[in-house]
Amino acid sequence: MKTKKEFGRKKGCQRCGRKRGIVRRYGMHLCRQCFREVAPEIGFKKYS
Repeated sequence: MKTKKEFGRKKGCQRCGRKRGIVRRYGMHLCRQCFREVAPEIGFKKYS
């Protein structure tokens, strides 16, 4: 029995609710704009 997805375009970003450009990698479920704001705090580094 398959369960329906709770995230993606259905729910959107956990932080702001935007439904486009969701980064779902590592279970984050953030839109790309929120990801850019929060990434340094989480520990992501920008190279080049």
